[in-house]
Amino acid sequence: MANRKSSRRSLKICCGVTAIFLIILAIIFTSLALTIFKPKEPKIIAQPVGFDNFQAGNMTVNATLSMVITIENPNYGSFKFSNSTGYVNYHGELVAEIPIEGDFVPAHSKVNITTSADLMADKLIENPYLLEDLLAGSLNFTSTAVLHGKVSVFKILNLHATSYSSCDISIFIRTQDIESTCKSKIKL
Repeated sequence: MANRKSSRRSLKICCGVTAIFLIILAIIFTSLALTIFKPKEPKIIAQPVGFDNFQAGNMTVNATLSMVITIENPNYGSFKFSNSTGYVNYHGELVAEIPIEGDFVPAHSKVNITTSADLMADKLIENPYLLEDLLAGSLNFTSTAVLHGKVSVFKILNLHATSYSSCDISIFIRTQDIESTCKSKIKL
């Protein structure tokens, strides 16, 4: 009878210690997930580097805008994304598509992706704001891209993630400078 009481008591103590240990682990993992491992927004910078292949003929004008897209990952997890397409708009009208080749961005690293946008200059020329913007000295574009992929944290936790980015690109005609400001957001 005494052995049964002591074995039950030992079992209760063991279960209590295990429960407390599991609660402490849950609190630690929750606090780490909400602080250190909380996903931070990636930094995406679109850097236009110049115009190529300017062609005019038969009432159409086309040009290629070469770009380097820098994706900086400040997170503890790596991000692997599939092929995607970015879009360039001028005053709400689509004037170019940017192919973005799938890539892998390691944790706390950055990757440069070289791509180009084939501007549909005829659509640009038809836009009623073009003359006004040329006289003002700058052309303002908006580019958007959505990257679908997976986030991997320590090769243990794999989550589907989508990164949204929007860039305002200004081309200053007189100085031939190009400036871009990007905002990005990640959704798990």
